[in-house]
Amino acid sequence: MRRDLLVGGVVAALFGITLAQLGFFNAERFAFGLRNLGRFSQELVPPDIGVVPVAIRALGETIQMAFAGTLLGFLLALPLSVLGSTLLFPMPVIALVRFALAVVRTVPSLLWGLLFVIIVGLGPLAGTLALAVYTLGYLAKLYAEFFDGTDLEIVEAIRGVGANKVQIARFVLWPENVNEVLSQLLFLFEYNIRASTILGFVGAGGIGFYIQVYVQTLEYQRLATLLLLILAVVVGMDLFSAWVRRRYLVETSASA
Repeated sequence: MRRDLLVGGVVAALFGITLAQLGFFNAERFAFGLRNLGRFSQELVPPDIGVVPVAIRALGETIQMAFAGTLLGFLLALPLSVLGSTLLFPMPVIALVRFALAVVRTVPSLLWGLLFVIIVGLGPLAGTLALAVYTLGYLAKLYAEFFDGTDLEIVEAIRGVGANKVQIARFVLWPENVNEVLSQLLFLFEYNIRASTILGFVGAGGIGFYIQVYVQTLEYQRLATLLLLILAVVVGMDLFSAWVRRRYLVETSASA
């Protein structure tokens, strides 16, 4: 009990010191920031609906990038996650795969966008590939950990009747973890819609290009229109994901 209190006290002290060093307790800075926020909010109103046609086209491109990038990353992540599972492959293979995935995750999606702009040029293809690589690194790591958590007795029973690695992955690892796999896929799709709005800052297509232009030219009323449209898409995606989870994931669990 005393040890827990000591650890908690040390963590709380480090937390307070860190906040102080970051300027969290600087009331003057926050007051100045709130005044700036008030002026900025006034300049956002009213939204300029004249840019709606252009914004909708750009937003459609953003959604396409997120959909294609997420699905492509998912298709690449599945086999790599199986290769990275400790239930099926020897440690040298696992270590190599997981190291490669760690390297992929080290690079943020915005930098991947910049790299692919250099490789394939400006436009949505660069953004799609950037999202695919980011999704690959994230999902492959999670899926490998999900597969590692599969009941070992089931795996050994299937292996005992002569099943090979592909059959174990298909008939044990996938059915046992399908809900978690699809749930994370939906989460990444939601995340990539938001992330793809930023990739336009480096020329990787989507609505981010117009956000950057309107910020640089101080056209905040047009910026407000874009933000409202992005909000509508994000809310719509949340509702869609919730419907998919109720319709399929929960039903699958119940049937199991």
